[in-house]
Amino acid sequence: MGFHFPSVVHAKQLIQKPFSNTKNIPRGFLAVYIGEKSNMKRYVIPVSYLNQPSFQYLLSQSEEEFGFNHPMGGLTIPCTEDAFINLISCLNA
Repeated sequence: MGFHFPSVVHAKQLIQKPFSNTKNIPRGFLAVYIGEKSNMKRYVIPVSYLNQPSFQYLLSQSEEEFGFNHPMGGLTIPCTEDAFINLISCLNA
């Protein structure tokens, strides 16, 4: 007997990685960089996440750590990849 987690599967379908350049980002989405400075991964997420309080908290942490100088050229969020995917899964539940 297996378990089915539809919100987790749905979250993985919404989060797309990697995109080689900004031309490949669909309308209504934005690129974010997740992880430590030495090992960042790029994700493309729906713009609607910007309205979620838990996502806004991550953004405020990012502002405290990086200010407006994002070393990767895009929005950089200082959290682990697992924590980010868990947050996205909760947003889609």
